[in-house]
Amino acid sequence: MTTDVAMNSKGMQLCPGDLLNISDGKIDREALEALAGQSILNPRQFDRRTVIAIAQLAAVLEMRNVEIDKPLDGKIAITAFFEASTRTRLSFESAVQRLDGKVLSVPDGQVTGVAKGESLADIGEMFNTYGDVVIMRHPETNSMDEIRRNLQRPLINAGNGSGHHPTQALIDWYSLLKWRPELAVENCPEDRRVHLGIIGTPGSMRAVKSFLRLSLMFTNSVKRITLISEMADPVGLDLTEPIEESPIPIDITNDVQEVLPHLDVVYVNSIAFLGDSYRNLDGRYKLDRSSNLKPGSVIMHPLARNDELSEDLDETEHNLYFAQAAGAVFVRQALLTAVLDRLDRISGI
Repeated sequence: MTTDVAMNSKGMQLCPGDLLNISDGKIDREALEALAGQSILNPRQFDRRTVIAIAQLAAVLEMRNVEIDKPLDGKIAITAFFEASTRTRLSFESAVQRLDGKVLSVPDGQVTGVAKGESLADIGEMFNTYGDVVIMRHPETNSMDEIRRNLQRPLINAGNGSGHHPTQALIDWYSLLKWRPELAVENCPEDRRVHLGIIGTPGSMRAVKSFLRLSLMFTNSVKRITLISEMADPVGLDLTEPIEESPIPIDITNDVQEVLPHLDVVYVNSIAFLGDSYRNLDGRYKLDRSSNLKPGSVIMHPLARNDELSEDLDETEHNLYFAQAAGAVFVRQALLTAVLDRLDRISGI
């Protein structure tokens, strides 16, 4: 795969080489090597250095045809999706197979022993024999703890109820770092720092929660964060302490029209997990061509979208969300290569 072929058909086209140029093409191997054998469950496991290192490796994978190195040859990934997924499951499976690994897929939890009452702990015991890494999505927030009671293989959280979605947050920041590579510099110039706006409810939206958690690590790159929500307290317990400790100014408002012209990045998601069901955002938070967006600002969305993000924005300069989705395979390749301790198989890094 080469960079002369556009990854996304509409929206902004991002160049991974711009991100690598910031570090003179160097990759932080030490940060990546520390991930070997680790489960990836929560964005708290990362720091700014590791996020940038994963993005750097993803940029190499996007630019070069590393499939010839076959870095995951002989490795088997189990994708166990007990909750519906399109992009996450397929991008993980594409990531593995493009690097010559193999995939055992559970596309629907009801085809497993769960339908007969089998526990996740027992399924984890079986997975020890079947594969080298387990990638799981589950509607229950405590599902990761349950399967890890017996699972001895690295586990990658692909979304757990209202909990976390750490690989989505890595994808989000990969797109931001390609869009504005100076965000990866220790002393980001003042005029290149960004005001992030997040439309949604981090406390009940796992992708939004994970994105915000990583964003708090970029204290020299993010100048302000504004949370835009219909809820008076949209944060939730997981984020209360890191927000209180962050030097980044953080505002909360319910008036999207007032703040929109000031935002460099608008991150929007529609689906909140409340109790045991999903609920969409209020219609007043919809973005379309008539929205008063700041010139040069970008819109991000983890997808799938509903009415909150109009298709009439797809052809505009603000569309970063398709490029965001297009980077998913490379970020997940980078993470899997590090977790499975196969960095040495990629030539030239």
